[in-house]
Amino acid sequence: MSPNAVGLPVAIVMIEDDEGHATLIERNIRRAGVNNPVMPFRDGSAALEYLFGPDGSGSVHAGTSLLILLDLNLPDMTGVDILAKIKANPHLKRAPVVVLTTTDDQREIQRCYDLGANVYITKPVDYEGFANAIRQLGLFFAVMQVPAAE
Repeated sequence: MSPNAVGLPVAIVMIEDDEGHATLIERNIRRAGVNNPVMPFRDGSAALEYLFGPDGSGSVHAGTSLLILLDLNLPDMTGVDILAKIKANPHLKRAPVVVLTTTDDQREIQRCYDLGANVYITKPVDYEGFANAIRQLGLFFAVMQVPAAE
């Protein structure tokens, strides 16, 4: 991914509770040539704490660029709730959110897009299919532009 307007790298915030999936995701986006910093979170609470900062406003990330990889099935809250909070926040609403989940229910997909998800990807069940999908996602990341937070 290109650096943001002030030359800072885009940070990838990965919210994924399955350690094996998280490792596979990071390994395969690296194989696609994406070397951006990855901030892994295993639950929604820790991720929201990071995203919204100590004062809860989200202004902690002003001037930085974030790309959020979001699983919907988390141990402490739903990814849909996290998505709604991110897209409702004036400082974070422009951060691209890629939903990466096993859920392929059409109502859930529609709901995520209605809330502002930028991309919705259903994780393939088999290892090779999953690895290939993530490599392709990494190639997409390599050419996409990400705005800085306000």
